[in-house]
Amino acid sequence: MLSYKTILGKIQHELENLDFTRKPEELYEPISYTLSLGGKRLRPVLCLMACDMFGGEIEDAVPAALGLEIFHNFTLLHDDIMDEAPIRRGKQSVYKKWNTNVAILSGDTMMALAYGQIMGTPGNMHSRVFQVFNQTAIEVCEGQQYDMDFETAQNVSIDDYLEMIRLKTAVLLAGSLKIGAMIGGAGTEDAENLYRFGENIGIAFQLKDDLLDVFSDEQKFGKKTGGDILTNKKTYLYLKAFELAKGETLETLNILFNGNQNNDTGKIKRVVEVYEQLNINQVAGDLIDKYYQRAMSFLEKVNVDDSRKMELIKFAEGLKGREY
Repeated sequence: MLSYKTILGKIQHELENLDFTRKPEELYEPISYTLSLGGKRLRPVLCLMACDMFGGEIEDAVPAALGLEIFHNFTLLHDDIMDEAPIRRGKQSVYKKWNTNVAILSGDTMMALAYGQIMGTPGNMHSRVFQVFNQTAIEVCEGQQYDMDFETAQNVSIDDYLEMIRLKTAVLLAGSLKIGAMIGGAGTEDAENLYRFGENIGIAFQLKDDLLDVFSDEQKFGKKTGGDILTNKKTYLYLKAFELAKGETLETLNILFNGNQNNDTGKIKRVVEVYEQLNINQVAGDLIDKYYQRAMSFLEKVNVDDSRKMELIKFAEGLKGREY
């Protein structure tokens, strides 16, 4: 089995060698810029790890892995426009560095480039891989729409939220694993179990993000905490707090999230105090562990030797225990 570090290095090398020198420069420069900003590269790494786990030739999976990473970054390009986010990975987002029209068109081009990479999959895999990728792309967009709907929706349930993050975040991790497994020669049942592993670990990953946004060490997290609180984002922590709060505590939450707060730091501090009072940190941690355990149960069902699962197990443990 290739190590996570080796596979990540392979992905970085392949991304650096993509050629975006075509004309017009105003279309391709933002694409090159976006892919140069870094990131965890989780999706392409998972794709190659899954292929390797089943004894496949990872070179066969490289085009699909690149397509998955280009697609992921395309979604970020458009997300930043919708969220009016000026910063991405510590640098100006594309719409801010250029303009909104450039970001839209470059994003559209990235989607086409992603499909082009997917079509570089070995011929006997074309149809199956394309179907998984296409379904995944549709579901990611569905998740983004739900996320936008929740901004103004009055009644969002925890189940609604979990389904939204399954679509917006988890299915792309799951699809990356399934595509890599298919290219590596996995049978239908094994590929599906690996998909379910990725789906559950992806939900755990996003829930951990929600938790870190509130309870992380800012120096380790790399950005100011409390952003979700300031924007009144209906995360799991927010929804669970409103579910558990009673009496004066519920009234306080309503004032904090629905009133006019002039002091951002004060608002964050007070909300965190309420979350701590309701033990939201522990409750969220328990749910993360539930999804992690469920993910591991699907990985156990995958019919390869346990030694070939070790890199994926270490990867999952790293996501669960991360502090940033």
